[in-house]
Amino acid sequence: MNLRREATLPLVVRNLNGQRQVIDTVIDTGFSGFLSLPSAIITTLDLPWSASDIVTLGDGSETLFDLYTATVIWDGQYREIYIAESETEPLLGMALLYGYRLQVDAIEGGSVKIEAL
Repeated sequence: MNLRREATLPLVVRNLNGQRQVIDTVIDTGFSGFLSLPSAIITTLDLPWSASDIVTLGDGSETLFDLYTATVIWDGQYREIYIAESETEPLLGMALLYGYRLQVDAIEGGSVKIEAL
């Protein structure tokens, strides 16, 4: 848990050339995608564009997102995922958490645990 009372998790993102970057993500249970990253990180990692998709936001509005592909280290294994380009802090969504238990100690500096179901 960070000072803003957000559950956070570092995530290793890898591009097609094997370049890796550790990204500090905020867990967003209202985000149904895998991961969102700002354009600066997508550009730095030179992630390949995959598609565009219309996404419904939390307020019910719809917007168009560009999707990129990358590989993350998840549960000790490489996993290819889609990354939504969004100019917010990096968000880890429910598509990546699906099939896992999320446990958060909701206190300042509290731990975040994720385990396979």
